[in-house]
Amino acid sequence: MDCIYLTGIRCYGYIGYLPEERALGQWFEVDLKLWLDLTKVAETDALADTLDYRSVISSVQNLVKTSKFDLLERLAGAITNTIILQYDLVERIQVNVIKPHAPIPDFNGKINIEMTRSKVI
Repeated sequence: MDCIYLTGIRCYGYIGYLPEERALGQWFEVDLKLWLDLTKVAETDALADTLDYRSVISSVQNLVKTSKFDLLERLAGAITNTIILQYDLVERIQVNVIKPHAPIPDFNGKINIEMTRSKVI
């Protein structure tokens, strides 16, 4: 199976458990790995035969910007479900949602939620 990777999708959103996270917002990063058959587009070189990256990126950005979830897990699930349902060519998806600056005392790392799902046939 072939893959398309879309990495480093930066979005500002209002997801978080703490009230100040939902009020002030923060930056998030999203990485996608999309499994699909690229056989036809490798021959035709036609955008109509593949996935329009711009559309996928826009869908992710819109979800992050407009969602009001408490947990990153819920955001990862919403992205996963939206992409796999909205784009017929995508057979499997791996989503990484990264919170680069979690408001946790004495923690300077990143929080990363990874979710992998396949299309139910």
